[in-house]
Amino acid sequence: MSLIHWQPLKDLETLRHQMNQMFDTWTHHDTGGAPGRGMTWTPAIELKQTETDIVLKAEVPGVDAKDLDVQVTENAVSIAGSHHAEERTETEGMVHCELRYGQFQRWVPLPTPVHYEQAKADFKNGILTLTLPKLEPTQQPVFKVNLEDKLRTTATQNRLDDEHRQQTAHRRAEDALETMSEGDLDQAVRETVTQDRQHEEHRQDAVHMRAKSEG
Repeated sequence: MSLIHWQPLKDLETLRHQMNQMFDTWTHHDTGGAPGRGMTWTPAIELKQTETDIVLKAEVPGVDAKDLDVQVTENAVSIAGSHHAEERTETEGMVHCELRYGQFQRWVPLPTPVHYEQAKADFKNGILTLTLPKLEPTQQPVFKVNLEDKLRTTATQNRLDDEHRQQTAHRRAEDALETMSEGDLDQAVRETVTQDRQHEEHRQDAVHMRAKSEG
């Protein structure tokens, strides 16, 4: 018997699991785990959990340890091998002996991840027992976001951007007044520019007052 740490393809795992479920009803229905005529034989499985381990037992009568191939992943176990059974019947003093041979494989998904490299196997009286230590879930680090700091930083940045825009507009208004001659501007235009500058100054004063109140 070999115990191998195996990493199969996910699609193959799913296919084998579905096939096992489909054949289980035929294989173990009222047969006590023995293969019937025309039926594909697979070992009966018992799966139990403790606080620290998953214990899997497989009934493989008539199979030698050397004919077993056990492969373990983090989430599943595969049990394969060669099975042979002898059926003897006696009728009217005549003994009829029939031998059955075949390959089998059983794919068993596990309820929780396990340390597959720490798996332990025992085989006695046709019963295979696997003890699989459970894999403890890793706790991901958690970062707590301070919403007050985030909001304060955002408000400060918005205020600085607003002040920069207002200062730029103020300088442009002053430059316009300095470069325009009295002959080029009539009274209406001059009053409009002056009002715009006063409006910008008022907004800038309001921003400074808000900044002082927040500080």
